[in-house]
Amino acid sequence: MHHFSRYRHGADHPLTRLDPRLKLFSALALLSMVISCKGFAFPLLAAVMCGGLCIGMGVPLRLLMLRFAEPLFIAVMVVLLKLFFVGEVPLFSVHVLGLDIIGHREGLVDGLRIAVRISGAVSLVALLGFSTSFTDLMGALAWFRVPRTIIEIAMFAWRYLFVLLEDAQVVYHAQKNRLGYAGYRRGLRSFGTLAGALVIKAFDNSQNITTAMVQRGYDGTMPLMRHRPFRPGEVIFSLLFVLTMGIIWRM
Repeated sequence: MHHFSRYRHGADHPLTRLDPRLKLFSALALLSMVISCKGFAFPLLAAVMCGGLCIGMGVPLRLLMLRFAEPLFIAVMVVLLKLFFVGEVPLFSVHVLGLDIIGHREGLVDGLRIAVRISGAVSLVALLGFSTSFTDLMGALAWFRVPRTIIEIAMFAWRYLFVLLEDAQVVYHAQKNRLGYAGYRRGLRSFGTLAGALVIKAFDNSQNITTAMVQRGYDGTMPLMRHRPFRPGEVIFSLLFVLTMGIIWRM
C-alpha cells in the first residue's frame, strides 16, 4: 500500500486533521455546484483553489499532473468534438485532404464549459483523496448511511489491490530479467502470461482469505470505525465555507 500512500506529506496540514465527514459533505456540496454551474468562473475557481491546496499539502507536482492526465485528455477530446461537430457560426476553416474542416464558435464555448467543469470536479476529488485516508473516507460514507455491502466490497478491493500489485511487480521483473519484453511478440506473450498468472493468484488468494476470515469468526459483516464527536469550530468553519462558495456560485 506504500506505493500510493508515500506521497501523503500533508499530515500537519489543517485540512488533513479536519473531520472526514465534514470534508466529504463539503466536497459533495462543491461538486454539485461545479457540475450545475453554467459559467466558467466558479469551476475555474474550484480547480485553482483545490490545486493550490494540494501543492500546499506537499503533493509533488508530477503526481498531481499524473492524476490529471486522463481527465484532461477527456476534456481536450470533448472540446475538439464540440468544436468541429456542434454549432452554426464558423470560427475557422481548414482544408485537409480535400475536406473542409470547420470549427464553430458555439461548439468551442460549450466544449470549454464542459472542460472547466471536468477540471473543477477532478480537482475536488483529488483534494479529498490526498487529504483523507481511504479508511476514513469509508467510515464517513458509513456515517452517511451508504449500504454496508458497498463499503465492505470497496475495503476488500482496496486492501487486496496492493497484494495483486506486488504480485504483478514480482512476475514482471522476473519476466524482464529473462528478456520477456525484448520484442513486440515476446512482450505480448509475456503480458498475457502475466495477466493469466494474476487471475490465478487472485482466485487462490480469495479462497485462502475466505478460509482464514471464517476461522477467525467473520460472519459477513465488517466492524467499522467509531467517529469522534463533531467539534463545533470545524462544523461552523465547514458550513461557512460551503455557504460562501454557494454565494459565489449564485453570483
